[in-house]
Amino acid sequence: MFGSMLVSHAVTWHITLQEQSGSLIALFTAAAMLPMVFVSPFAGVWADRYNRKYLVNAADTAIALITLAVAILYSLGFKSIWLLFITVAARSIGMGIQQPAVNALIPQIVPEGHLARFNGIQGAAQSLTMFAAPMAAGALLTFLPLEHIFFIDVFTAIVGISTVFFFVRVSKVPKQRESTAGINAYIDEAKEGLHFIASQPWLKTLITASAIFGILASPAAMLTPLQVARTFGDDVWRLTAIEIAFSGGMVAGGVLISIWTGFKNKTHTMILAWILFGITTVLFGVIANFWIYLGVMVLCGCAMPLYNTPSMTLMQTKIPPQLMGRVFSVIMVVNGLAMPLSMAVFGPLSDTMRIELLLIITGVLQLFGGFALSTHKELIQAGSEHPIENNQLGPFE
Repeated sequence: MFGSMLVSHAVTWHITLQEQSGSLIALFTAAAMLPMVFVSPFAGVWADRYNRKYLVNAADTAIALITLAVAILYSLGFKSIWLLFITVAARSIGMGIQQPAVNALIPQIVPEGHLARFNGIQGAAQSLTMFAAPMAAGALLTFLPLEHIFFIDVFTAIVGISTVFFFVRVSKVPKQRESTAGINAYIDEAKEGLHFIASQPWLKTLITASAIFGILASPAAMLTPLQVARTFGDDVWRLTAIEIAFSGGMVAGGVLISIWTGFKNKTHTMILAWILFGITTVLFGVIANFWIYLGVMVLCGCAMPLYNTPSMTLMQTKIPPQLMGRVFSVIMVVNGLAMPLSMAVFGPLSDTMRIELLLIITGVLQLFGGFALSTHKELIQAGSEHPIENNQLGPFE
């Protein structure tokens, strides 16, 4: 993750500082998300068909090879912003294959009763990586060309792949039935994930809520660096500071949720996070002091694990293992489309109106969304129920 974060920050900041265009940032967001969306339905079937450990490593290897090829091209002088977009899109395909397998793999190696605590610890560890990566990226960009950061990502990928391959032991998941070849078989297996989602009202509500959250959170997630560059100054250290503040907040939130594990009802913790994120988004639109802005960014980062950890734990404990890859692939499609579609609107808008106004509007809508979520009885009930047994499929069976 550290190497991937270096590349992500380096490319994003390169585009932000060189172009200062909301439309270009929207295009970059689409390149980073849409390929992942398109490949994930197939990836979900693969995650339920094949050994998830090997699938994760294969995707990581492909991403590393793509990054290596671009690093070599850049070193030879083939430097273009469009090459960066192609690179981001290719890496997105690899992530689309990897993520359903990762999410489905975790319950195989973590005892069920410890999933909430593990997800909190994992979130804190990832946030710590996100905390360190902007500082490293900011420092490296001052004296290294972009292609050298790509080479660093290749090295860290080798370390990660080797660690998973040699040290992670994965139990087998019993299959519902024997897999067959052909596109029709893929479609039939993908439909099984959709049918399960349709049979679970709480899951439909959660997926819808996550999509809305992604749409409303995209200005705070993607346009705050541009806001800072326009309002406070386009210094690299300022962009580094907001990334560090956000990641530091996520570390604190991850540690908090790993110790506390949230309210007894997981949905209540998600509602709290949604409201906190809405408040901080509104504050981004009204604060004129950069240092206070950084403090609010810490609170905003803290809200993310409070939402992501209970929602992920809820799904990992209530979705049957045999279907988990396919269900998570559907969730990736919905969430993956939410932010690019949102940025297709908010990105161009940010070039014609103040970003502060966009943040205030979306923050207020997030507050309404958080309160609306508390009225969905099925999701509230699911958040308080015990997880299903691994050998039960519930009404889907």
